Amino acid sequence: MQNLKSFLKRVFTSCLFALLTVTAFAQTPEEIISRMKAIWEEHQNEGIIMTLDTKMPLLGTITMREYILGNKFRTEGKTLGIFATVWDDGVTVYSYADKTNTLKIKNSSGKTAAGDGDEKLFIKVSEGYDLSIKKETADSWLILCKKSKDNPDDVLPDKMEVTVAKGTFFPISLKAKVVGIGITMRDISFGVNEDYVTFRMEDFPDVVVEDKREEGEK
Repeated sequence: MQNLKSFLKRVFTSCLFALLTVTAFAQTPEEIISRMKAIWEEHQNEGIIMTLDTKMPLLGTITMREYILGNKFRTEGKTLGIFATVWDDGVTVYSYADKTNTLKIKNSSGKTAAGDGDEKLFIKVSEGYDLSIKKETADSWLILCKKSKDNPDDVLPDKMEVTVAKGTFFPISLKAKVVGIGITMRDISFGVNEDYVTFRMEDFPDVVVEDKREEGEK
């Protein structure tokens, strides 16, 4: 009987320790998103790289690879059989299509700095959204973000799903629908070479140029 009591006591102690350990390392969705946001803000000055899937009515899904460094931006991908590359330095936009060997030049809207585009949603989920853990695996959390009733920003999506890596708290992906268009940001990493986001005319010696800028702004 004494041995049985001793055994049960060890089992109880082990279970209590395991429970306390799990509780100590448990993460609320708010804590997870806060730590992910801190990682994002810490590394975004190095430049952000991501794949953007845009699901549009009639056109289907268009996949582009994006590179953002400060006020410079580069995106590349295939649309309707044409591989296109776009550079935007906040002043001028250069769009090159390989199939036609055409370069179109126009004025930039100036909204290319990291945090001004769709990627800002990774920061916005911590502001004005009610968070809950929708799914948890051994490697990640899937956080459901529903816009709070007192969120005044009509442009932001009503609902987003953010996947965050366990251990590192790195962002894995974000899914949302904006103005009827579905977007998924995935394959995210940091560290952009400035040369890669800088357009150089000498790299296109035989290109056909279509300059759409105003005469005084060239």
